[in-house]
Amino acid sequence: MSTRGEVTAARRIVVKVGSSSLTTAAGGIDPDRLTALVEVLAAARARGAEVVLVSSGAIAAGLAPLGLKRRPRGLAAQQAAASVGQGLLIRHYTEELAAHGLVTGQVLLTVDDVTRRAHYRNAFQTFAKLLELGVIPIVNENDTVATSEIRFGDNDRLAALVAHLVRADLLVLLSDVDGLYDGNPATPGTSLVSDVRSKADLADVKIGSVGSAGVGTGGMTTKVEAARIATGAGIPVVLTSAAQAADALAGEPVGTLFHARGKRRPTRLLWLAHATEPKGQVLLDAGAVAAVVERRASLLAAGVLGATGSFVGGDPVDLVGPDGVAVARGLVNFDSTEIPDLAGKSSAALKRELGAAYEREIIHRDDLVLLG
Repeated sequence: MSTRGEVTAARRIVVKVGSSSLTTAAGGIDPDRLTALVEVLAAARARGAEVVLVSSGAIAAGLAPLGLKRRPRGLAAQQAAASVGQGLLIRHYTEELAAHGLVTGQVLLTVDDVTRRAHYRNAFQTFAKLLELGVIPIVNENDTVATSEIRFGDNDRLAALVAHLVRADLLVLLSDVDGLYDGNPATPGTSLVSDVRSKADLADVKIGSVGSAGVGTGGMTTKVEAARIATGAGIPVVLTSAAQAADALAGEPVGTLFHARGKRRPTRLLWLAHATEPKGQVLLDAGAVAAVVERRASLLAAGVLGATGSFVGGDPVDLVGPDGVAVARGLVNFDSTEIPDLAGKSSAALKRELGAAYEREIIHRDDLVLLG
């Protein structure tokens, strides 16, 4: 069988590895598994590819030192485990990569780092400089400080968004399952889906939460969703097991290849669409919906009917039309308590009544992404 050309041609690769592929059943880091993964990454670098690693395992690595048998459910306990485990995880990676003459750098992200414009530019510039210097960035969500309201939710989605952020040519999702099956792979008669080119290829696939029991948060659903995010903006995705990582990066037809089906899009807006939870809603009249959706215009106060929820300037909110459907998401410039006084008024009227600071858009078009 021939190799996959879109894989072998990739010069910038994001690799995501799950907790269950790095740790023992007791929750500690498995040195042999981590060493095997590093050898694969080093081989890719030796072939001339740039590599970014999105690695789960911080919380899992912190379980054993804390005497915990399973991943805790409480956020505070998870953050404590992450605080202990992140240093252990990076130490292992640093030592193993150094044996191959490679340097690693730790990058811990929160949602704010990549949705607010200034923070996003800083994150992009950091990755660009690390790769320019030949460093392998190791990325994780900043579990120690993230709250339940500002979390990516899973590292599969984080990896898809990082692939956009660094302008990768390929995303490889490594798990404890060797690909996407049309049912539970433990059930006789199920088959591996080798290629996904469109939604039609998933029509007969029953996706469940297979894998990652005990130490991870993801399942097959999160991996398919990550593949949808990446391929929808022009990045092919290979989903396979960590044991097949070497073959996958060599372009061998292992696992499942999700073919790219879209074009590159403004990356920060993808983060806004897929990595944020709206803090409220701004209600639009039909004219404002048309301006935002059809003309890609900024949202002005004249087309606003009101707001729901509690939010402050800079928060993500959904823009909802008269039919109750959210048509866009954006970073709002005003607090929810201010919106009622602004709704329905022209920019000139707002400047006259409230001052020049209120003449600006409710949401600028550069901070808006269409939904659906």
